[in-house]
Amino acid sequence: METTEPILDAIRQRGADAYPEEGCGFLLGTVTDDGDNRVTALHRAPNRRSENRERRYELTADDYRTADAAAQEQGLDVVGVYHSHPDHPARPSETDLEEATFPGFTYVIVSVRDGAPEALTAWALAPDRSEFHREDIVRPDPEAL
Repeated sequence: METTEPILDAIRQRGADAYPEEGCGFLLGTVTDDGDNRVTALHRAPNRRSENRERRYELTADDYRTADAAAQEQGLDVVGVYHSHPDHPARPSETDLEEATFPGFTYVIVSVRDGAPEALTAWALAPDRSEFHREDIVRPDPEAL
Protein backbone atom coordinates (compact mmCIF):
# COMPACT_ATOMS: atom_id res chain seq x y z
CA MET A 1 0.00 0.00 0.00
CA GLU A 2 1.23 3.45 -0.89
CA THR A 3 -0.06 6.45 1.01
CA THR A 4 0.93 9.60 2.86
CA GLU A 5 1.45 10.26 6.53
CA PRO A 6 -1.64 12.56 6.69
CA ILE A 7 -3.82 9.64 5.47
CA LEU A 8 -2.31 7.34 8.11
CA ASP A 9 -2.79 10.05 10.77
CA ALA A 10 -6.47 10.37 9.78
CA ILE A 11 -6.94 6.59 10.21
CA ARG A 12 -5.26 6.77 13.61
CA GLN A 13 -7.52 9.67 14.60
CA ARG A 14 -10.65 7.79 13.47
CA GLY A 15 -9.65 4.90 15.73
CA ALA A 16 -9.08 7.26 18.65
CA ASP A 17 -12.40 9.06 18.02
CA ALA A 18 -14.34 5.77 18.01
CA TYR A 19 -12.66 4.34 21.12
CA PRO A 20 -13.71 2.24 23.03
CA GLU A 21 -15.63 0.95 20.01
CA GLU A 22 -14.22 -0.06 16.64
CA GLY A 23 -14.14 2.71 14.06
CA CYS A 24 -14.15 1.99 10.34
CA GLY A 25 -14.21 3.37 6.84
CA PHE A 26 -13.03 2.95 3.28
CA LEU A 27 -9.72 3.54 1.55
CA LEU A 28 -10.03 5.44 -1.73
CA GLY A 29 -7.39 5.59 -4.41
CA THR A 30 -6.00 3.83 -7.44
CA VAL A 31 -4.16 0.64 -8.31
CA THR A 32 -0.56 1.18 -9.42
CA ASP A 33 1.05 -0.47 -12.44
CA ASP A 34 2.66 -2.89 -9.95
CA GLY A 35 -0.77 -3.87 -8.62
CA ASP A 36 -0.36 -2.05 -5.30
CA ASN A 37 -3.12 0.09 -3.85
CA ARG A 38 -2.31 3.80 -3.72
CA VAL A 39 -4.53 5.39 -1.06
CA THR A 40 -5.11 9.10 -1.56
CA ALA A 41 -8.38 9.68 0.35
CA LEU A 42 -10.59 8.18 3.03
CA HIS A 43 -14.32 7.81 3.33
CA ARG A 44 -15.46 7.58 6.94
CA ALA A 45 -18.34 5.20 7.64
CA PRO A 46 -20.37 4.42 10.75
CA ASN A 47 -19.91 1.13 12.56
CA ARG A 48 -23.27 -0.54 11.86
CA ARG A 49 -22.78 -3.38 14.33
CA SER A 50 -25.64 -3.34 16.83
CA GLU A 51 -23.82 -5.16 19.63
CA ASN A 52 -20.27 -5.99 20.73
CA ARG A 53 -19.02 -2.84 18.98
CA GLU A 54 -15.87 -2.92 21.12
CA ARG A 55 -14.75 -6.04 19.23
CA ARG A 56 -16.60 -5.92 15.90
CA TYR A 57 -17.51 -3.55 13.13
CA GLU A 58 -19.93 -3.83 10.25
CA LEU A 59 -20.17 -2.03 6.94
CA THR A 60 -23.26 -2.44 4.76
CA ALA A 61 -23.72 -2.63 1.00
CA ASP A 62 -25.20 0.87 1.19
CA ASP A 63 -22.04 2.09 2.94
CA TYR A 64 -19.98 0.61 0.12
CA ARG A 65 -22.17 2.22 -2.54
CA THR A 66 -21.87 5.59 -0.82
CA ALA A 67 -18.08 5.23 -0.59
CA ASP A 68 -17.92 4.15 -4.24
CA ALA A 69 -19.92 7.21 -5.32
CA ALA A 70 -17.61 9.47 -3.27
CA ALA A 71 -14.59 7.80 -4.86
CA GLN A 72 -15.97 8.21 -8.38
CA GLU A 73 -16.60 11.91 -7.77
CA GLN A 74 -12.85 12.22 -7.11
CA GLY A 75 -11.81 10.02 -10.03
CA LEU A 76 -10.85 7.23 -7.60
CA ASP A 77 -11.92 3.71 -6.67
CA VAL A 78 -12.60 1.98 -3.36
CA VAL A 79 -9.34 0.06 -2.80
CA GLY A 80 -9.77 -1.11 0.77
CA VAL A 81 -11.18 -0.85 4.25
CA TYR A 82 -9.75 0.38 7.54
CA HIS A 83 -10.84 -0.31 11.10
CA SER A 84 -9.54 -0.06 14.65
CA HIS A 85 -8.84 -2.67 17.28
CA PRO A 86 -9.52 -1.18 20.71
CA ASP A 87 -7.03 -2.56 23.24
CA HIS A 88 -5.94 -5.31 20.83
CA PRO A 89 -3.02 -5.69 18.41
CA ALA A 90 -3.10 -4.33 14.87
CA ARG A 91 -3.38 -7.74 13.25
CA PRO A 92 -6.41 -9.44 11.71
CA SER A 93 -8.63 -11.46 13.99
CA GLU A 94 -10.38 -14.69 13.00
CA THR A 95 -13.56 -12.64 12.58
CA ASP A 96 -11.72 -10.20 10.30
CA LEU A 97 -10.71 -13.15 8.11
CA GLU A 98 -14.19 -14.68 8.13
CA GLU A 99 -15.82 -11.39 7.11
CA ALA A 100 -13.24 -10.16 4.58
CA THR A 101 -14.63 -10.46 1.08
CA PHE A 102 -12.39 -8.69 -1.41
CA PRO A 103 -9.01 -10.10 -2.46
CA GLY A 104 -7.18 -7.15 -3.98
CA PHE A 105 -8.36 -4.76 -1.27
CA THR A 106 -6.00 -3.42 1.36
CA TYR A 107 -7.20 -3.94 4.93
CA VAL A 108 -5.71 -1.45 7.39
CA ILE A 109 -5.92 -2.03 11.14
CA VAL A 110 -4.93 0.48 13.80
CA SER A 111 -4.49 -0.60 17.40
CA VAL A 112 -5.91 1.87 19.93
CA ARG A 113 -4.89 1.37 23.55
CA ASP A 114 -6.62 3.38 26.26
CA GLY A 115 -7.84 5.82 23.60
CA ALA A 116 -4.43 6.45 22.02
CA PRO A 117 -3.57 5.05 18.58
CA GLU A 118 -0.52 2.81 18.46
CA ALA A 119 0.56 0.39 15.73
CA LEU A 120 -0.98 0.60 12.26
CA THR A 121 -0.65 -2.27 9.79
CA ALA A 122 -1.85 -3.13 6.28
CA TRP A 123 -2.96 -6.55 5.04
CA ALA A 124 -3.98 -8.23 1.79
CA LEU A 125 -6.50 -11.07 1.62
CA ALA A 126 -5.20 -14.16 -0.18
CA PRO A 127 -7.04 -14.93 -3.45
CA ASP A 128 -8.59 -18.04 -1.89
CA ARG A 129 -9.60 -15.98 1.20
CA SER A 130 -7.79 -18.42 3.50
CA GLU A 131 -5.44 -15.91 5.14
CA PHE A 132 -4.12 -12.38 5.24
CA HIS A 133 -0.62 -11.40 4.10
CA ARG A 134 1.14 -8.40 5.58
CA GLU A 135 1.51 -5.46 3.19
CA ASP A 136 4.29 -2.93 3.40
CA ILE A 137 3.17 0.65 3.87
CA VAL A 138 5.14 2.83 1.48
CA ARG A 139 5.16 6.60 1.93
CA PRO A 140 6.29 8.07 -1.39
CA ASP A 141 6.92 11.74 -1.94
CA PRO A 142 3.47 13.37 -1.45
CA GLU A 143 4.00 15.24 -4.72
CA ALA A 144 4.06 11.86 -6.52
CA LEU A 145 0.53 11.05 -5.35
